[in-house]
Amino acid sequence: MKQRFYFDTSVFGGVFDKEFEEETLQLFERVKLGKIICMYSDLTETELLKAPEHIRLYFKNLPKENTERVIINKEIIELATKYIDEKVVGKTSFDDCLHIATATLNKADILVSWNFKHIVNVYRIRGYNSINLRMNYLSLEIRSPKEILEYED
Repeated sequence: MKQRFYFDTSVFGGVFDKEFEEETLQLFERVKLGKIICMYSDLTETELLKAPEHIRLYFKNLPKENTERVIINKEIIELATKYIDEKVVGKTSFDDCLHIATATLNKADILVSWNFKHIVNVYRIRGYNSINLRMNYLSLEIRSPKEILEYED
C-alpha cells in the first residue's frame, strides 16, 4: 500500500524557493511516479488561491490519481482548537493547527511541511502528539521534505 503524505501549503511554495527547491522537487517526483500519495485539504486549496499563478499551476498539474483531497470537518476544527487552547501554538497559528488536525484524523503517514516555527518543530510536535494521544488519536509523524529524503531507502 502506498504511503499517504499530507502536504501543507509551504511544500507547494517550496517548488519555487531556491532554499527548498531541490528537496521539494525530489519529493514531488515521488508523487508523480506514484510512489506516494499527496494528501491535501480544502484549506490548502484556499491558501493556494493567494499563491502566485506558477505555484497554483504546479499544484493543478499533479497527477490526480496520486493525490487525495480531504475535507476539514467539525472534529478537525475541535482538535485544532484544542492545540490552541493548550497553547502548543498561539491563536494566529490556527490554520497550521487545522493542517495538523486534518492529517491526524485522516491518518496520514507523515505530514510534510517547510514551516519550522509552528509545525516541523520538536517541541510543537510533542505538544500536538500529546494532545492526539490523550484524545485517543494516533501520533502524527511530522517532517520536512529534506528529512524524508535523508532517511529514504
